[in-house]
Amino acid sequence: LSMLRRLGADEDNMLVAQCNLANSYVELGRNEEALRIKQDVYSGYLKLKGEEHPKTFQAANNYVVSLNGLQRFGEAKALLR
Repeated sequence: LSMLRRLGADEDNMLVAQCNLANSYVELGRNEEALRIKQDVYSGYLKLKGEEHPKTFQAANNYVVSLNGLQRFGEAKALLR
């Protein structure tokens, strides 16, 4: 990610790269780390695209799936409201 920043990648591409990293962490069983990244991605899309953008919805869904996987159902439910 730091290389992408140095190369001047735009924020949208950075968020895609972060999401891919989070998905890799899930595959490795590093679910708490993946959750933190997915939360950052969701927050990033909220700031960049706003609440109603499809990419923001997708990031929210990814975040909720991770919360559910960690059995943090109350946080997931609150996010979906």
